[in-house]
Amino acid sequence: MEHMTTFDRALVEKYDRPGPRYTSYPTAPQFHTLFVEDNYRAAAARSNQAPAKPISLYIHIPFCKSLCYYCACNKIITQKTSRAVEYLDYLKQEIRMQAALFDRSRKVTQLHFGGGTPTYLTQEQLADLMQCLGEAFTLDDSDERQFSMEVDPRTISPDQLKNLRQLGFNRLSFGVQDFDPDVQAAVNRVQSEEQVAELIHAAREYGFRATSVDLIYGLPLQTVDSFNTTLDKIIALRPDRISAYSYAHLPHLVRAQRLIRPEHMPPPERKLELLELTIQRLCSAGYIYIGMDHFALPDDELVQARNDGTLQRNFQGYSTHADCDIIGLGSSSIGKIADSYSQNVKELSLYYSMLREGKLPLHRGYELNDDDRLRRDVISDLMCHNRIHMPDIEQAHGISFREYFADAFEKLQEPVADNLVEITDTDIILLPQGNLMMRNVAMAFDAYLGGNQQGRFSRTV
Repeated sequence: MEHMTTFDRALVEKYDRPGPRYTSYPTAPQFHTLFVEDNYRAAAARSNQAPAKPISLYIHIPFCKSLCYYCACNKIITQKTSRAVEYLDYLKQEIRMQAALFDRSRKVTQLHFGGGTPTYLTQEQLADLMQCLGEAFTLDDSDERQFSMEVDPRTISPDQLKNLRQLGFNRLSFGVQDFDPDVQAAVNRVQSEEQVAELIHAAREYGFRATSVDLIYGLPLQTVDSFNTTLDKIIALRPDRISAYSYAHLPHLVRAQRLIRPEHMPPPERKLELLELTIQRLCSAGYIYIGMDHFALPDDELVQARNDGTLQRNFQGYSTHADCDIIGLGSSSIGKIADSYSQNVKELSLYYSMLREGKLPLHRGYELNDDDRLRRDVISDLMCHNRIHMPDIEQAHGISFREYFADAFEKLQEPVADNLVEITDTDIILLPQGNLMMRNVAMAFDAYLGGNQQGRFSRTV
């Protein structure tokens, strides 16, 4: 089934309010510091019990050589490459400590390097880190593995991409954001179209299975005409996937964003024009809207998984692999083990001191209860499959869906009236007009929302 998307300006404006992205349920604001190492070790032990899931590793590399003013990620801006040497020593220690908790027979089928800028590391450092991972875990050596890296085109050459392929990576995500020179200067991220094109062509030549490009709409000085030109150039490059994210300008929370001149920020109506343009251009060019800002070509495995009902969602976004236990490694990284979430400390000094003391560098976490597991399944079905088949949920959790979620049905009355959602005897179906508002629909099933969400979450559209 092809999942269509339509754009209605009035409805988008109506439902554009703060809300979670649901890369997890419950979401990160529910994580707490009462979740400690003993809780994590117990979750790891439970996860080893049959039938044990495959493992996914997330590696956080926090360093960047320059500051992108829009960026809200956990990062450290430094030209001192020696800082990475120290970090990697501690990271490898954490890798060995974590690996000891998991059955070696469990295969790592997913591996993702994020940041920061993972390509801040030298080829030698990356090779050493991959060797450490291979010694500690059983890495999938088939081409079905999903080993991906976020790439800053300014920090890597085609020859270095070839080395990444030889290290086992088979997927790349390129941060582009916008090709317009004025926009790039306004956010302090200047890179040429030629740099990006050369890398995408090299990735195809070296046999990477999927290339993805990240764009951001709503950046300072963006206009409909300038972003349309960027879309022209991206469509011509034909990456397998495109992620078009809405820029969340929160200078009161993100210090770097205070360097953006307020008068350069586009008005709210411009963002909606840019979103409408992006959807129209990408869909007309043959891309399929997956959901949550993600587009893919029809033969991409994300589209295939969406069509056959096997699409998954986790902290890294959409995935085609079966549900994995996710081990977060490095400062600020987030993991999902058994029915728990956990996050490492952000500050490097604390990360280092805890590892020196032989402690896992945990900061906070959360253990799901029965209600959490139920609502997680409901929200996941909606986000990945555009529908909730109520009999399946009832059978899996032993409930009467309409009785259990009576309050949610009340909240869904408005989306139903606006033709975002259709409710039948057996299904809650997200209609094409509601695709862009799936976060709003999912919020009806969230037990933890309430009060003012402003500042806690990005806007839903």
